[in-house]
Amino acid sequence: MERRRGAELEAVLLDAAWAELMESGYTQLTMESVAARAQTGKQVLYRRWRNRAELVIAAMRQHLGSIVENVPDTGSLRDDVLGVLQQMADRFTRLGPDTVHGLMAEAPDLDPEVYSRMTGVMATIVKRAAERGEIATDDLPVAVLTAPTNLMRHEIFFSHAPVPASTVTALVDDVFLPLVGFSQGTSDGEAPPS
Repeated sequence: MERRRGAELEAVLLDAAWAELMESGYTQLTMESVAARAQTGKQVLYRRWRNRAELVIAAMRQHLGSIVENVPDTGSLRDDVLGVLQQMADRFTRLGPDTVHGLMAEAPDLDPEVYSRMTGVMATIVKRAAERGEIATDDLPVAVLTAPTNLMRHEIFFSHAPVPASTVTALVDDVFLPLVGFSQGTSDGEAPPS
């Protein structure tokens, strides 16, 4: 067998991790089982990822994409935020509660990273909305900026079932939009009257 290196090897490893996750679930996934599936030694995995949580997160990003790299841009603040929260809900449904809860338990340093990444996503969305005139300013307190994604993470963390679309919509319409002074009359992208 020809020796695999670099990006080719990493893709094989991440494919093996994803297949193992989908087939066996997070609790049964081990570095050894992924290495066996990839036909390599587990030390090859440990040179790239410190533990199975980091490996699974990398596999998720390869197979599901990154919300950070696909920030919705629909022309509407409401629809953009709904899009982000729906992506989060869809990931939870796809991965299942065992994987999500396992990752949260085993990767404590993941939480600040996710928080930072999602803060950037929301800052991008809010900046665009302010430029379109949907809200007065994008200079929002961090607690307001991150409210929808933090509340969504709360729903995911305490749920063992898919998050209903009605909950996603309520987080946006009943919590976030009033906090940022969004007027439903501006949802078509027109600036509010001055």
